[in-house]
Amino acid sequence: MSDSKRITANKAELLEIEKGFWTGDAAYYAANADTECLVAFPQLAKAMDNADLARTAAHPNRWRDLDIELKGIIEPGSDIIMLTYEARATRENGEPYAALVSTGYVHRANGWKMMFHAQTPIETAARKRA
Repeated sequence: MSDSKRITANKAELLEIEKGFWTGDAAYYAANADTECLVAFPQLAKAMDNADLARTAAHPNRWRDLDIELKGIIEPGSDIIMLTYEARATRENGEPYAALVSTGYVHRANGWKMMFHAQTPIETAARKRA
C-alpha cells in the first residue's frame, strides 16, 4: 500500500465533529454517525443504526459550557481513528457533568463518521459536596 492512499486525520476536524455530537440535533447525528454504531453509556450499551442514534438527539443544545481535554488519539488503520478525552459540560437543567469519553471514527467516501462512542461518568465536585 502506498503512503499516498493513507488517510491522515486532522485532529482539530475530529474534535469539531465530536463537539457537534454534544450540541447538535438529530440531523447532525444522521449526517455524522456511521450506518451502524456501538454506544456505551451508564444506562445503555448496544449497537444502534444511524436513525435510532439520531433520535437520541431530539433536543438540540442539550449541553452547554462544553470543555474537551484530549487525552489520546491513535490511528490503528488508515481509515480508523480512536480518540479519548475528558469532557466537562452542563446539562440543560444546570447540573454539571464530567466523563471520560472514547470515540471511534471510520473514514467513508463522504468523510469521517462516528462508529463507536462510550462515556464513563466522573464524580463532579458538586456531587462530592452533596
